[in-house]
Amino acid sequence: MVPIVDRPSPNHGPRPPGTPVDMLVLHYTGMRSGAEAIDRLCDPAAQVSSHYVVEEDGTVFSLVPEDRRAWHAGVSCWRGHRDVNSRSVGIEIVNPGHEFGYRPFPEAQMAAVEALCRDILSRWPIPPGNVVGHSDVAPARKEDPGELFDWPRLAAAGIGLWPGHGTAWDGTAWEIAGVQRGLARLGYDLAETGTLDEPTRCVLRAFQRHWRPAALTGEPDRETVARLGELLRLAGR
Repeated sequence: MVPIVDRPSPNHGPRPPGTPVDMLVLHYTGMRSGAEAIDRLCDPAAQVSSHYVVEEDGTVFSLVPEDRRAWHAGVSCWRGHRDVNSRSVGIEIVNPGHEFGYRPFPEAQMAAVEALCRDILSRWPIPPGNVVGHSDVAPARKEDPGELFDWPRLAAAGIGLWPGHGTAWDGTAWEIAGVQRGLARLGYDLAETGTLDEPTRCVLRAFQRHWRPAALTGEPDRETVARLGELLRLAGR
């Protein structure tokens, strides 16, 4: 079990009957301090919340019970599900974000995130392909938890997916329509237009921010497509 400090938020509601909890969504707070973020997540006027907040020193705060619907994902979609809040557990990770001085996540914080995620996964049937970032479910609006977040560490601990160092281009000539189909199969909300339009670039940047953080180009280059293909294989999609 993860040591947890209770900091109840009033911002939550019931989960719809029969809706499975099968997603874990990770965020950064994107505010100047953890205290400021928690105050907002507990402010009834803000109408936002998360189940947990993880401070930079590793302290974990519980805001909303997991069996309740927290308000963390907003307008979002993953694998065809548009009410992400109803089927997910949300974790806010304290970091100023791109607006206020984005920086690496400290070891104590990452260790706490890893332990908390493992704890959550022990209670809910969340497949690895449904452990995602806010930017994955809302690529046109969000960038968090961002390219500095240690997704490989979590995947090595059995939390989420990572394509691995052995991923290599297989020589397949993917057309844009094929890339769009692959991204949609993985989970992104993306139409197959056959053109490298702005929605496709936006989703590609979100994919790269999670799974190819060295190149946030929005371009379907060989390495990006190779990683997409490997993730589809790992996810059984």
